[in-house]
Amino acid sequence: MVHTLSLAEALYRLGAPVRVVTLGDPAEGLFRPTEVPHTIVPAPSSAPTLEERVFAAVDALEDGLRRLVDAGDILHAQDCIAARAAGRIRDGAALLDGPGRDGLVVVRTVHHIDDFTTPALVECQRRSVLDPDRLLVVSEPWRKILASDYGADADVVPNGVDPGRFTDTPPVERDQTRPLVLTVGGVEPRKGTITLFEAMAELRRNLDPPPVLAIVGGHSFQDYRAYREAALARLPELGLELGNDVVLLGTVPEAELGGWYRAADAFAFPSVKEGFGLVVLEALAAGLPVVTTDIPVFGEYLADGVSALLTRPGDGPALATALQAVLTDPDLRRRLAAGGAPVVQRFTWEASARRHLDVYAALGEGR
Repeated sequence: MVHTLSLAEALYRLGAPVRVVTLGDPAEGLFRPTEVPHTIVPAPSSAPTLEERVFAAVDALEDGLRRLVDAGDILHAQDCIAARAAGRIRDGAALLDGPGRDGLVVVRTVHHIDDFTTPALVECQRRSVLDPDRLLVVSEPWRKILASDYGADADVVPNGVDPGRFTDTPPVERDQTRPLVLTVGGVEPRKGTITLFEAMAELRRNLDPPPVLAIVGGHSFQDYRAYREAALARLPELGLELGNDVVLLGTVPEAELGGWYRAADAFAFPSVKEGFGLVVLEALAAGLPVVTTDIPVFGEYLADGVSALLTRPGDGPALATALQAVLTDPDLRRRLAAGGAPVVQRFTWEASARRHLDVYAALGEGR
């Protein structure tokens, strides 16, 4: 949702007629205020299985979105659920409108491919990739994956960040006697959380005072409770105490998130699979030194030792070594922060929005 709203705001500032449509609680509103016109479609009640939750969400979003669209609209979906809902509306409109009438166009940005296991969800995801009229991805590695795994052509339009987003955000109050390592994304297998716990255990043995790990996030459509419980169960054997060495902050308000970025000494993101890694850009925008993994998406915009330290995925000792270097070497922290600044200026939401406008304009030619 951060990507969707930030992109919509950049498009809106450029004068594009844009509306955000999302599932949620209309009474609660979006996760932060925005000037962009938006509609919150009531989310369906929770269901016991992921398959039931996905298809109920598709049905609900289709019903709410259908009331808002006009002939000729471009429906830009950011996930599997939205792509399926938009595709149904487009296909239904084509049947009703008949030949010769301008119809709806569906664009899909594929941020990553979910690890669905049931045949129905695998097929749902396959159609969400193959059915849209235009496919976008946020990095070159994912363009290649869609070509090889789905035979689908996609264009790369990277994510962005607001360079001044955290400039005026005050740091949150924290224990200044211990270094603070921050990560964003919750406790999930894709985020490499167990590897990060192993690294923190080694840092606890090697550094005095030992650092604290703060984890922001955790809300996910998928159910990662089994992984989360297994990861947290390992803390005692690693010599780490929940609430003291590892702090779970959950989902925090936008302003508070910026405060955590500003308060931390280092940002750790040992992810094993990402579409782009938007939170890495956010950390760089806050001037934080970043330690992440050398998976292909990060190699597209990060340089090891210049704008970040890159380590092997799943390698706890290597991650600990890199974090220790950052936490104990002020000059290294300053060099990495300085090296990250040009990356932030290169990947802005305005630049991303202008690329999107080119895509939309091409879709509208001759229609």
